[in-house]
Amino acid sequence: MSAARAPIGRLRGLLGPRHAGHAVPTDALGALSLPVGDDGVVIGDDAEGRPQIVGFHRPVPYEVLLIGGLWTAQVLALRTAGTGARVAVETGRGQAWTTLAQAAGAGLECITLHDVGRVPPTGATVGDPVLVVRDCGMRPPRGRVVASPWQSVLTLLPYMSPVAPRLMRAASLVGVQRVSPGEAEQVGRILGLSRAESEALPTLADGVTLWCSGRERQWVMTVGTDAESGLLGVARRMD
Repeated sequence: MSAARAPIGRLRGLLGPRHAGHAVPTDALGALSLPVGDDGVVIGDDAEGRPQIVGFHRPVPYEVLLIGGLWTAQVLALRTAGTGARVAVETGRGQAWTTLAQAAGAGLECITLHDVGRVPPTGATVGDPVLVVRDCGMRPPRGRVVASPWQSVLTLLPYMSPVAPRLMRAASLVGVQRVSPGEAEQVGRILGLSRAESEALPTLADGVTLWCSGRERQWVMTVGTDAESGLLGVARRMD
């Protein structure tokens, strides 16, 4: 994988909020079964196989842009719902999300679908965080529901479009999957990528994303779990 040869560093922008440490007796350590670390959603692994995390639940507005495939956005929505958050999907292709919404939450409405421009106020709080996923095509209209404390917004663009530069500059975190060479040059200029990073973008395998937060970069491979693959199929860039 070309991305695996690119310089890789810890992308601090991906980490969730930190909490005060906890102490347990040494003889109780064997009872721990949950991973200890930053809160957030595991979006995949880096080239060394280390899990990479995005903290969507924040006390400040948090905008994420993904230039990539529906499969990756749906995996992120599922994993976010799995943390106990609500997910509101604003989409013009509800049929592509219906099975996912029905399967998530064992019958609970943890993932809800809304027509473009019809997402109601969510009432997000620290105890009831929300992720709004905007799957509104190449030219998504300005959102009626915007990022706010405990309500993050993930906008999906299938490719670069006239609105992409504005969205990229406004986002706290940008993910880019395989794009054309011309699009890669444009992405590189906007995000300040190195020549090697820009040239790698047209060669990326399905499921690989370059995540950028400020001047930090991280190549991440997302692989579906058995349950995710059974519901969504294997990773793919095109839908």
